[in-house]
Amino acid sequence: MPPLTTRAFDLAGALSAKADPRLIADDERHFEAIARSLEQATGELSDRLDAERRAPGGLGREALERDLEIHRLTSRLRALRRFGLDLCLGRVVGADGSEPVYIGRLGLTDSTGRRLLLDWRSPAAEPFFAATHANPMGLASRRRYRWTAGRISDYWDEVFTADGLEGHAALDDQSAFIAGLGANRSPRMRDVLATIQADQDAIVRAGSRGALVVDGGPGTGKTVVALHRSAYLLYSDPRLAGHRRGGVLFVGPHQPYLAYVADVLPSLGEEGVRTCTLRDLVAEGAEAGVESDPEVARLKSSADMVRAIEKAVGFYEDPPTEGMSVTTPWSDVWLSADDWAEAFAAAEPGTPHNEARDQIWEELVTILLDKHDLDDDADGDHPDEHGGGASAELLRRSFLHNRELVTALYRAWPLLEAADLVGDLWSVPAYLRLCAPWLSPEEVRTLRRADAQAWTVSDLPLLDAARQRLGDPEASLRRRRREASAAVERERMAGVIDNMVAADADGEGAVTMLRGRDLQDSLIDEGALPTADPEPFAGPFAHVVVDEAQELTDAEWQMLLLRCPSRSFTIVGDRAQARDGFTESWRERLERVGVDRVEVASLSVNYRTPEEVMAEAEPVIRGALPDANVPTSIRSSGLPVVHRSVTERDAVLDAWLASHTEGIACVIGDPTFKATPRVRSLTPELAKGLEFDLVVLVDPGAFGDGVGGAVDRYVAMTRATQQLVVLTSP
Repeated sequence: MPPLTTRAFDLAGALSAKADPRLIADDERHFEAIARSLEQATGELSDRLDAERRAPGGLGREALERDLEIHRLTSRLRALRRFGLDLCLGRVVGADGSEPVYIGRLGLTDSTGRRLLLDWRSPAAEPFFAATHANPMGLASRRRYRWTAGRISDYWDEVFTADGLEGHAALDDQSAFIAGLGANRSPRMRDVLATIQADQDAIVRAGSRGALVVDGGPGTGKTVVALHRSAYLLYSDPRLAGHRRGGVLFVGPHQPYLAYVADVLPSLGEEGVRTCTLRDLVAEGAEAGVESDPEVARLKSSADMVRAIEKAVGFYEDPPTEGMSVTTPWSDVWLSADDWAEAFAAAEPGTPHNEARDQIWEELVTILLDKHDLDDDADGDHPDEHGGGASAELLRRSFLHNRELVTALYRAWPLLEAADLVGDLWSVPAYLRLCAPWLSPEEVRTLRRADAQAWTVSDLPLLDAARQRLGDPEASLRRRRREASAAVERERMAGVIDNMVAADADGEGAVTMLRGRDLQDSLIDEGALPTADPEPFAGPFAHVVVDEAQELTDAEWQMLLLRCPSRSFTIVGDRAQARDGFTESWRERLERVGVDRVEVASLSVNYRTPEEVMAEAEPVIRGALPDANVPTSIRSSGLPVVHRSVTERDAVLDAWLASHTEGIACVIGDPTFKATPRVRSLTPELAKGLEFDLVVLVDPGAFGDGVGGAVDRYVAMTRATQQLVVLTSP
């Protein structure tokens, strides 16, 4: 046997005892096998990817399958290249004395089919995360690695049986885990997969039917659970797997949050989750301001106001109440009010308003053609495509060019823009009263504004509902262009087919099958036809994960319900961190907005915030919300909370930067402070969901009174993972 190397382990100083070959020899041999397999796998994937890219693109489904395979190979290759041996999270040893099983971010086998790494999401890997001393799940021991720059800088073992320690484990009371919780932060969320705890793992692996609420206070790992659950569900749930099945949408509270967690999903081997904020769901979201009037924000936040959009659109869907005579070169046809009503009723349920107009037009043409036949029959001159009468195609063209008919339809069922529809609600009081009759005259006046389209965040759910209900006003024009392009392409293919048939000596070979319309259509290059760019967040999605969900208004929930017809949600939040208060239970709130089959799971252990900080933060929130779910911190930083004057802000930061070459600090509540690469500057609202080594909280008393002010102070204080400094005005 060749001599062992220590290329995977870098255990120096106080940890040198853990480098005993009796403890790590098996691991070293296994890592050598992983290294060989990784080299072989990346080479094979590169070759397959190159071959796929060189292969002909194909048409239709063939092209789609090729693109999906290229995406799959690229994602797998990127994941393998991103990690080396640190694909491995740890190992478990069964109580039955079986060989150790190594758990990885991805599954990996060698050339003989031997399993080297078990994907962390597989059922067989569950004991690595979920085993406890009360329920060891058949394990004798578990080992977790701490990787630093591609080397194992520490590891820790847990044993679950009396003989689990014998020659296999180095016990140190989980020091590596506890130390890792207080490690320096960076601009991106740290990789925490190897330290997922049993309470968190149970939520990650829960089923996706219905809505699962993950309720937990600061530092309980709610965001960690949400991100890992996204990756797990895509791997394990066939309803969600595959890009053609809707996939998973992850909704975060703001862009700094999305930037902070951007690396987590790729590190879990998953790139198929779409991430966004609520603003990203609407085109106007990027420029929308904050609603300055609390009463206006309250009125617009109700689900009833969103439902008023249906009435607003319906105002433009009333058929004419008077008939009209439609003139053609062959005769006049009477179109009655009943005929109009029949045509309007032909719009299929669920069809967006702008797209339904084509269906109404087709029904009008059908009615007119039938009436024209009846009229001609009465005159004894039935139109004949081969005789002197009008053909159906000629009549269609005549109707299309009948300005009076077309104008009547366009007036009764106009194409609408979402911005115009919503803007009219705020500028035409009579229209708003018609669509929202429950509003009082005073409330109607409150909602009126001079610039109807000066959008705020409160308008976004209404704009979204209007756009979903109206559809694309360009869809009809694009369809006609597509049909015209297809006709040109079909004519070109017909010429090619004619030449091929002419070359067939007897005219009866298989080539004559090319005369069939279906086969001709299948030969058309769909990629050459005009199409609209798909909206990335239009949905529908098979599952939606919502973080910081306690902040969503009833109207904002409607935006998500529109995108998830299955009502399959993971809802992550803390009622004690709701700035506008949250007096209901989760189940009451969600059932009221339209989410059913609600289950609630609670997290109560604070892994992030040291007990010194929580001791000061808890009274802040308890004073406003006595029943707040305040988690119990499991670690101490040894650093007391410091109270200073606001005049010492720069001195505090300079001293910390001088003594800490790594880590990230944040000034919260002082907009005059300009951020630097290692010191952020945020409001309490934008700090939500983030974490920093040092938090400098400036004048927290100025955050306001009541629940909102208390929540802002509580959120800001609990962003600290090591030290909190509170600065107050003299």
